[in-house]
Amino acid sequence: MLNHFYQIPEDTTDWRALRSDGYHGGAKVRRMDGRYIPLAELPPLLRTLLVTDGTVTKVLEAYFWEPVDVRAEYLEVVRAERPIPWLNLDANQQVLARRVQLIGEQSGTLYAEAFSVVRLDELDPGLQQSLVEGSVGIGVLLRESGLETYREIMTVGVEPGADGQGGEWVYRTYRITCDKKPVILIRESFPWHLYGP
Repeated sequence: MLNHFYQIPEDTTDWRALRSDGYHGGAKVRRMDGRYIPLAELPPLLRTLLVTDGTVTKVLEAYFWEPVDVRAEYLEVVRAERPIPWLNLDANQQVLARRVQLIGEQSGTLYAEAFSVVRLDELDPGLQQSLVEGSVGIGVLLRESGLETYREIMTVGVEPGADGQGGEWVYRTYRITCDKKPVILIRESFPWHLYGP
């Protein structure tokens, strides 16, 4: 499950620009087949979700106007088989692997999926426990904890839906640092068809 994080994709000027700017006129996102799509062709809400450094759950609730439930699909403390460079993590170190779905409480709509890897050893015990329990989103926990954090977009792209989920999904991977130490990597995926043509 950690495969997305073992290798660092080639860095591009587009990703670097999206780390600090909401607008980058010529930015492109890469499909799995190697072709690129201009970011301008993505629906506006998807572009917003790719660059936001706020809590995605709040954005989804405000846009779709319903409560969004964070449902933990997988939650386990595991050992990394290989190094995870973006977390400065060596092979065989323990991390929390967490996969959640963001689902509308009223509509039952799957708005997004997120897979995260957390360096528990860099967080205080209370926050570790809350993350391991998995009852709320990471963004909410960090906001309520009062920790000073920084979010940095690492990759964006387009991929086919997995596990029978048709169509293309737009994803981003971002890193959260606390006290200038990288502690969390999150890969969020959004089903394109929900957000516009």
